[in-house]
Amino acid sequence: MISPDPFATADSQAWHQRLAQLIRNAGSSSFPSLLEQALNELAGFDTILINTYKGQHRPLLIHDNYPPERREQGIERYLSEAYLLDPFFKAVHDGLDRSAHRLRELAPDRFENSDYFHHYYRALGLTDEVGLFARVDGDVVMVVSLGFRGDGARVTRRVMLALRHVTPVIDALLSEYWKWQGNSFQASLEEREPVEAAFESFGQEALTQREREIVRYLLAGHSTKSAARELDISDGTVRVHRKHIYQRLNISSQSQLFRLFLDHVALVSRQR
Repeated sequence: MISPDPFATADSQAWHQRLAQLIRNAGSSSFPSLLEQALNELAGFDTILINTYKGQHRPLLIHDNYPPERREQGIERYLSEAYLLDPFFKAVHDGLDRSAHRLRELAPDRFENSDYFHHYYRALGLTDEVGLFARVDGDVVMVVSLGFRGDGARVTRRVMLALRHVTPVIDALLSEYWKWQGNSFQASLEEREPVEAAFESFGQEALTQREREIVRYLLAGHSTKSAARELDISDGTVRVHRKHIYQRLNISSQSQLFRLFLDHVALVSRQR
């Protein structure tokens, strides 16, 4: 693993040789694999996903390093349902399209206590994640997600500093890659129907519009206080709404709410 400072004397030549290789191959189909190698030497991550986002469409996977036995949990589940609750997806939707960001910088205040975190991140053994964001076209953002397990390398301050230093270069390289390779992905990306409707239709026969909004914040990992702040209402009002949500959906816990929601997303997906 290269020192987190790519310009340190001992590592400078190796890093610049790797960078030159990336530049030479930026427009080729092999670029994602080469980028994985370069970033792994810099940050020592455990998993990598390179996803492409366009509006509310489902993410399109460009590259990953997951072994076959972990693909259903780590990739298929994310692309089919879990992405709706992903802080990176929400960040892209809210306009984030540059630099490197740690998961905890973008996630709600109770994200690590959420069912999404435990069912998706914990199940994969991940304890941290860093996203490198790059807008590669007017309405297309690519995110390189680097996952870290508890028993592996850690996201230190030096690692984050190094990733932020190289992100402008990665941004330019990803844009070049998309310029030459984007056409092969564009049709697939546009064909991927959004399931944003799942949030709009979930519980619509039983819940009010405000209650459905609160469901979204609670599932994403917001605390009562955070949801109240986002909606500009009182904590007590959120608690009353949550009580009504549980009663009307005939559930008694947030875990049941999460499971009910995922079942609904799966149903919506099958109908498209």
